[in-house]
Order: sequence, then structure tokens, then C-alpha cells
Amino acid sequence: MNSQQDRQVYLSVDEPFYGSILSDILGDIPGTSPEDWLMGLAQAALDVALEGTEAAQMSLLITNDETIHSLNARFRGLDEVTDVLSFSADHPGRWEGESEPPSDSVEAGGFEFVMPPGEHSPLGEVIVSYPQAQRQAEERGAPLEHELALLVVHGVLHLAGHDHLDPGETALMQAKERTALAKLNIPS
Repeated sequence: MNSQQDRQVYLSVDEPFYGSILSDILGDIPGTSPEDWLMGLAQAALDVALEGTEAAQMSLLITNDETIHSLNARFRGLDEVTDVLSFSADHPGRWEGESEPPSDSVEAGGFEFVMPPGEHSPLGEVIVSYPQAQRQAEERGAPLEHELALLVVHGVLHLAGHDHLDPGETALMQAKERTALAKLNIPS
């Protein structure tokens, strides 16, 4: 298994969500920072998603409904808030809109990224709406930390090429989600 140095995660948490994670999720866990907790989620998801010795880097953004709504409209054609978006460096996303994608939309795959020596291959970016995670946790009667963990794991699995378009792939993706959540001691 890879060391965490072989799987780099770049993390950004928009305000006020840093404080919310600290108080709402980590309040009962002394000595754990939001960075440590979120990095642990991403690392566990990468271990399950990549299943081997592949080194990679990704970024994780915890943000608001407005940001994710805007990205969902621009890059997927869906004028709505969603819970998690994944932008893979290797796997193009699906346009879901009724109209054709705009001519300035970015699609993965037309070129290769040239990385500086010693840098890991970019896997992509996972973007999570914290307010949507809160709503979904409340609707499901689940702890917020479980919902947020599931969304991060789900997003990372998308980066690695997993999807839920057919029943077989859905079952595989859900099994990998359960495996990653079990590594984190989070019931699925």
C-alpha cells in the first residue's frame, strides 16, 4: 500500500465551513483539526479507489451551494445545487443538460498534462457542498460526519473512473464506498 506521501491531497475549506466542521463534527474529538479529518477521508478514499501503488494528487474543496450550483450549470448543464462534483483529469464528465454544451466548455482527454519532475499525476478535484451535505444528513437522519465522508469517498471514486450508470457499476461503486467508510469506522 502507498504511503500518504505518494497520494497528495490539496485541501480548501471555504468559510464558514471550517468552523462548522470544527464545532458540528469534531467537537467531541479533541485534538483533531478539520484538515486532519478531511485529509483522512480523502486518503482512505484514494486507497480504495486506486487499489494499488499508483501515486496521485487531487484537490478537495468544501464550499457553498452557490459555487456548486454555478459549476453544475456550467460543466454539466444542470441548473441546480448538487451534493458533490468530481472533475477528473482522466475521465471526461457527462453533459446532462437539455441543450448542447457551450463551445468554451472544457473536456478532459484532448491533451496530456506535463508535470514537473517528481510530481504525481493529477487525479482531479472533488467539490462538496457543505450545506447540501447538512440537508441530506438531516433528511436521512444520519450524522453529518457520515454524510460528508460518503460524499468525499463518492467523489474520489468518480475521479478514479467509477460511475453508477448501470446496476453492475453501481454495485461495485457502492461496495467500494462501504470499504472506504469501514476504514474510517463509519457505518454505511
